[in-house]
Amino acid sequence: MKKEYRLGLIVPSSNTTMEKEIPAMLHAREQIVPQEMFTFHSSRMRMMHVTKEELAKMDTASDRCALELSDARCDALAYACLVAIMSQGPGYHCISEDRLSSIARENGTAVPVVSSAGALIEGINALEAKKVAIITPYMKPLTKLVVDYIESTGIEVTDSISLEVSDNLEVGKLDPLNLINIVNNLNVSNADAVVLSACVQMQSLPAIQKVQDKINLPVLSAATSTVYQLLKELKLKPVVPNAGYLLSRGY
Repeated sequence: MKKEYRLGLIVPSSNTTMEKEIPAMLHAREQIVPQEMFTFHSSRMRMMHVTKEELAKMDTASDRCALELSDARCDALAYACLVAIMSQGPGYHCISEDRLSSIARENGTAVPVVSSAGALIEGINALEAKKVAIITPYMKPLTKLVVDYIESTGIEVTDSISLEVSDNLEVGKLDPLNLINIVNNLNVSNADAVVLSACVQMQSLPAIQKVQDKINLPVLSAATSTVYQLLKELKLKPVVPNAGYLLSRGY
């Protein structure tokens, strides 16, 4: 008998990727676990340019989104803007997740809330990686905030590449297969794993398995980590085909 899970997605208004990559992974999972199905339901926060000020303003709208999605009685919520969380300072993913969970609970929906920021940390820890190299689409000052946030959790960032695209719509248009060549400029010699996209708006899913095969290191992204954490919160086996090491073994 099939079980259907309803997932609520809290999405920046200019994000065009979260509702593409996360459903793609979970629909691929349905091919190997056909008894578990997923539907996706979004609420959006206004944001066009990836700046610290605009991200902070956008984050306040996440409360409204959690309330709206709790009306739909979702089984889990995912807040998909990694840098909006990490730019608020160390540990903010815990504050955000707890606040949004409380809002949903007060509206009669006691559901787990996953943030892509917190999920990335959990994903790296699940791989037992102590050192990572990362690629971001952000301007360098925002990438530094992301690096500082990751390192505040005890994970060392050995190298980073900033693609320096501030327009969020343009980030979504970047060709994910270019990452196969971009990774050539990333120093992975001291890394235990590679974060191919530290941003749920920058597509990377078509490249993750290819890059992993190329560099012979575990490769993950903000999006694959979000799916991993959603499945864990739902107490489902976190396995998705062709989505990198994190989702390959059911950690």
